[in-house]
Amino acid sequence: MATYLRPDPQTESRSGERRGSHWIAVYSNVGAGGELEPTVYGPAPGPPICYQHEESGDRFTFLQEGKLVTMSGNPGDGSDSSAVNFTWYPWPDDSMALLDRQWAAAIPLWQDLGAFALAHGVDRLAFELHPLHLVYNVPTLRRMREAVGPVIGANVDPSHLFWQGMDPLAVIRALGPAVHHVHLKDTELVAYQMALAGVLDQRPFEDPVNRAWVFRTVGAVHGPEFWSAFIAALESVGYDDVLSIENEDAGLTPQEGVEQAAAFMLPLLAHRPVRA
Repeated sequence: MATYLRPDPQTESRSGERRGSHWIAVYSNVGAGGELEPTVYGPAPGPPICYQHEESGDRFTFLQEGKLVTMSGNPGDGSDSSAVNFTWYPWPDDSMALLDRQWAAAIPLWQDLGAFALAHGVDRLAFELHPLHLVYNVPTLRRMREAVGPVIGANVDPSHLFWQGMDPLAVIRALGPAVHHVHLKDTELVAYQMALAGVLDQRPFEDPVNRAWVFRTVGAVHGPEFWSAFIAALESVGYDDVLSIENEDAGLTPQEGVEQAAAFMLPLLAHRPVRA
């Protein structure tokens, strides 16, 4: 398994620093599924972001690893929508009809974008399994992958799986070669708040003391036993790529979060080969 993220030489000074034989770097998503979302282009669906440079393929030329990390997006309810509609509860019937329309819009879009990506040297589109988007768990990822092809895969971020009650290890085993990218981030479930608000807690992230769950840096909640098993699960399905630190711990600065996560993870990776 690769234990570094290699920065582009043009941005190395601001995106990462060398520490021994490992790269510790800040990795950011280069897409967020905005192609479908009414808040990006207004009420009516606009031109897909990825088509803005269709003739030259400029949008993909910097992706030296052939991978784009993104989200699936989620259409609104009709051409005059002003907000995303996340339909997850299988009732009433009109909600299910909306979900059918959302998938009917999303599949041809990603079939188009998948073909465009492949034509420009990008063979992996890694969807973060993130609620609010059409693709947010194993069944929805499989549905999109079956419709579009193996260019579609998952960005496995355990933090979003924890608060949904999912098992990241089971998710990895179920997805197998469809694991295209990995985010390292933890989640704390606050028992006394969870008892009152449950996982569907709408209270703001800016007030973490009063939330049922909060994002934490890697190792703050789940210890070495879990993260070692997490790495082993990735290896068991043949994942040999980046482990990308993502910091959303409200109690730490971005630099503190990345440094603490790196200090926690590097010993767990010490026995694994490092790719130069």
